[in-house]
Amino acid sequence: MAPSKLLLASKSPQRQKLLNQIGADFLVFASDIDESRYENEVPESMVVRLAETKAARCLNRVQDREAIVLASDTIVVAGDKIFGKPTDQNDALSMLSLLSGKTHRVLTAVSVTSCSRSETICSETFVNFRVINDEEAKAYWKTGEPRDKAGAYAIQGFGAAFVESINGSYSGVMGLPLFETAKLLSDFGIMCWKHA
Repeated sequence: MAPSKLLLASKSPQRQKLLNQIGADFLVFASDIDESRYENEVPESMVVRLAETKAARCLNRVQDREAIVLASDTIVVAGDKIFGKPTDQNDALSMLSLLSGKTHRVLTAVSVTSCSRSETICSETFVNFRVINDEEAKAYWKTGEPRDKAGAYAIQGFGAAFVESINGSYSGVMGLPLFETAKLLSDFGIMCWKHA
């Protein structure tokens, strides 16, 4: 299979950067879906369902039997609350307030799908935040960074100042766990970097 047949079902610049980091050759073919939570859906099931739905929708739209699609979804979980991207400033400030001084989980599911099979993994990382005061949260919102990030923060950006520690995948918190992604791609015959 030609390397260019790998499609990334995401318009996220961060996911594209991460996939480039491991040397994958891919094309972007974004797949928008309804990301609403089903009633009584547990976080792990939700994030896996969203990644698999994005992959399946992309594969269906491209109509190419040789294509292999990689899709991913990330959510932040604090207690029984699931945080996706904030809808506005108040939503972001509420999220940051609930994450302040506590440990939360970041779940990122990665699905790789072809016309003959599909494989999905879910990465879980525990992130410990220091206390964030109201003025800091408002100043952070004004940077623009939280607007399109699950949990209203970016660990690879200014939001790193809130993170005391993590236990798990740093790249998973950014939106694409690279260890798991490279393994999935390898299982589909796609090597992530060029060998000499």
